[in-house]
Amino acid sequence: MKPITPITEKENLSDIQIDRIIEMAWEDRTPFDAIKFQFGLSEADVKALMKRELKFSSYKLWRERVESSKTKHVAKRVEGIDRFKCNLQRAITNNKISKR
Repeated sequence: MKPITPITEKENLSDIQIDRIIEMAWEDRTPFDAIKFQFGLSEADVKALMKRELKFSSYKLWRERVESSKTKHVAKRVEGIDRFKCNLQRAITNNKISKR
């Protein structure tokens, strides 16, 4: 098992950005590639951030959920899914969600 590397230069994320990353990581349909696209964090960086920011029991639950999820990893997804979000979800631009 590869050790989780700590986030180095990316530690200057704002609290709002950290909250959004945690929210995206908890969402079943948001793959790690979407987080990398928006924030530049690799899967290992997201795991380190989650471990640092969540209670240990919450982190454990999240890890179990991610390991069994087929939608968090693009390589495991069904062939026809090629988007980061549900087509019913509002557009997200520059980490801001458009208002309804």
